[in-house]
Amino acid sequence: MNKTRVAVIGATGYTGAELLRLLSQHPNVTITCVTSEQSAGRPLAERLPFLSGCAELTLEAFDLAGVTARADFIFTALAHTQAMDLVQALVQAGKKVVDLSADFRFRSATLYKKVYGLPHRQPALLKRAVYGLTEIHRKQIARANLTANPGCYPTGALLPIYPYLVAGVVDSAREMIIDAKSGISGAGRTPTPATHFPEIHEGMTAYNIGTHRHQPEIVQALSQVQKGAILFTPYLLPVNRGILTTVYLPLSQPLSQRRLSDILDNAYGNEPFIRHVSGSPNLSSVRGANFCDIGVFASGRYALLISAIDNLVKGAAGQAIQNMNVMMNWPETLGLKAPGLFP
Repeated sequence: MNKTRVAVIGATGYTGAELLRLLSQHPNVTITCVTSEQSAGRPLAERLPFLSGCAELTLEAFDLAGVTARADFIFTALAHTQAMDLVQALVQAGKKVVDLSADFRFRSATLYKKVYGLPHRQPALLKRAVYGLTEIHRKQIARANLTANPGCYPTGALLPIYPYLVAGVVDSAREMIIDAKSGISGAGRTPTPATHFPEIHEGMTAYNIGTHRHQPEIVQALSQVQKGAILFTPYLLPVNRGILTTVYLPLSQPLSQRRLSDILDNAYGNEPFIRHVSGSPNLSSVRGANFCDIGVFASGRYALLISAIDNLVKGAAGQAIQNMNVMMNWPETLGLKAPGLFP
């Protein structure tokens, strides 16, 4: 079989680097092009030494003709607001794209401008993009040329919530409370005072309280099944990887532990990357892997849902490759079967 040629646009950030780590082990692809505007001309292994011997490529500035001539499938791992024109040109050139920015996650250009502060320059493409929460939108992703990879916080929150919305047991008149705690890599590779080691180490803090950009993304996704309000608070943890999410889910009536567990198992019993755990999920169990571990606990008129993902894998690069597999009609687990790192 001829391997599919893959390009990674924005290769030297944490998400781009994780894409390259996983793609280097994928049996159906060959990485042909990696771009970085700031590091063009430098060997990839110089900027990402952990890839030495795995991906011997030279970083280059983005050039549309060059990329489209050498790649069939493209991942764009650029900062928000920077991907929209580039993605439009790639799709126009007939390429399949998974975009890991937020530029195509919203259906509404008005909402995008409200959240990100700039007009969306490709509003027509918003209607064509498929929201890439793989377990929920698999059929649409299989037909897509452009998949918008979800944010890491939405992935950790939406996967445990969806089964209960679909089952019709959620009380939409009460607010859903989502507390999510992320490893510092979620803030990106560019250092800031708030992510400097002495500032984050041995502490934990909430941030962007009530204003985080992932909150409207979560609301949009949930409203496709059932409208309702949420309270979302993100925290920074002094760890490199992982998101631990706790959802306080209001129920229309109290449900037993058995009933809550059955709903989760009926929804995800055959899903290769979702694991129903009996106790509380632990970030250490998913580090480096594409799994989402979910625990559910009965508490009167609430269900307590706890999920653990690696924000760089299931929350970004791993889910993007899972979406590529679906878009290419390959086995969904291809290149993603490795378990997490231990210890």
